[in-house]
Amino acid sequence: MSETLTILFFGDVIGKPGRRALCTYLKTKKPDADLVIANVENAAHGFGVQEQHINELIDAGVNVFSGGNHTFDRREIFDFIDDYPNILRPANYPEGTPGKGYVVVDCAGTKVGIINLHGRVFMEPLRSPFLIADEILKTIENETNIIFVDIHAEATAEKQAVGWYLDGRVSAVVGTHTHVQTADERILPNGTGYLTDAGACGPMNSVIGMNFDGVFRRMVQQLPSRFEVAEGRAAVCGVMVKINKETGKAESVERIRFEEAEK
Repeated sequence: MSETLTILFFGDVIGKPGRRALCTYLKTKKPDADLVIANVENAAHGFGVQEQHINELIDAGVNVFSGGNHTFDRREIFDFIDDYPNILRPANYPEGTPGKGYVVVDCAGTKVGIINLHGRVFMEPLRSPFLIADEILKTIENETNIIFVDIHAEATAEKQAVGWYLDGRVSAVVGTHTHVQTADERILPNGTGYLTDAGACGPMNSVIGMNFDGVFRRMVQQLPSRFEVAEGRAAVCGVMVKINKETGKAESVERIRFEEAEK
């Protein structure tokens, strides 16, 4: 049995272009991995996710799905989120919110915990991601020492703070939400793998996945506009973390970027 466990994590999947590119990558380029996680809060044309998209990505090889502030943008999610044990929404939503914020899955006999947290700086005033993480770790740390955290947050400082706060207590902390991949991958002093933002799976010629026209109307003319997912080539952004099965510490953190071929 391998002494390491490999997790592939992909940042916000944006609409059809992001789903298409991620499916292509997983079916043709994917390195060997024990667990594949994707953030899908933007999978349904940029806002929310539909059941058909979950099944599309399951067929491509995704095992666990995380979310963020757009998780509940489409009403139909309330009809299926509790039917899929591996769909997460941020754990710091109020009690009684459909879905769950963490899960422990079995990877060929090795248990892995996945926690989905939501930031508060420049975002909704939810419960503290720091204190919620403390609560969850008390629950699952006796089950496994291999724990992956998706911190969905706007401020890089908040994501860094979560990484340092959980250093040595979880295997990896990776940020999502800004759709721009950062280049600060590292292993923190106490063994936690870290990346401020995994980036996104979505259109390359865009503003964080959205068509220029709507963005310019809002930013240049300061007029209301509807954002639409851009067309064209897409890129897949994510991270591969190798974790020691015995210690639960990260052994390597490697950014992933894959671009669709030009037509």
